[in-house]
Amino acid sequence: MDPAPGRLLVASPTLADPNFARTIVLLLDAGDDGALGVVLNRPTSLEVAEVLAGWDSVVDGPGVLFQGGPVETDSALGVASVAGTDSEDGEPLGWRRVFGSTGLVDLDAPIELMAEAVSALRIFAGYAGWSAGQLEDEIAEGAWYVVAAEPEDPFRVDPSDLWAEVLRRQGGVLAMMATMPVEPGLN
Repeated sequence: MDPAPGRLLVASPTLADPNFARTIVLLLDAGDDGALGVVLNRPTSLEVAEVLAGWDSVVDGPGVLFQGGPVETDSALGVASVAGTDSEDGEPLGWRRVFGSTGLVDLDAPIELMAEAVSALRIFAGYAGWSAGQLEDEIAEGAWYVVAAEPEDPFRVDPSDLWAEVLRRQGGVLAMMATMPVEPGLN
């Protein structure tokens, strides 16, 4: 499967980069110029209310920022699910579709406006980014598996087992990867 907005990048069990070891990245943009996404399974201990007052009332549990990736960690991206967005006409102002009912929220939009439209929201500090051809090279080297996302993936209350769960639902060899120990040599 090719990288595209709305797909997941699943880190190979052998990916040693500490920024991405055993992570799941939701691709928000991918094309000839590169790719951008957010890590779904790295919650921080920093409460949303401490950084983006008001948005904490819209965020689904846990009410913390998630480490979206190693790039621009002092910036924030909002990923939200919006009910009733089957057509382009029904999209709320300040929201851009990525896949299905999941998209990016403009965190500068009025909170009151978004709170009415949003059914789930997660806020990420920073993002993961790849230059043109870089992600494709990493996929070819076996660092990432590209798989389809499910609507609930970005919004799990407890994302600690998301990496293994996404691998298991793929079946076959990828499902077996979910059981690979962190340190195979210590097994």
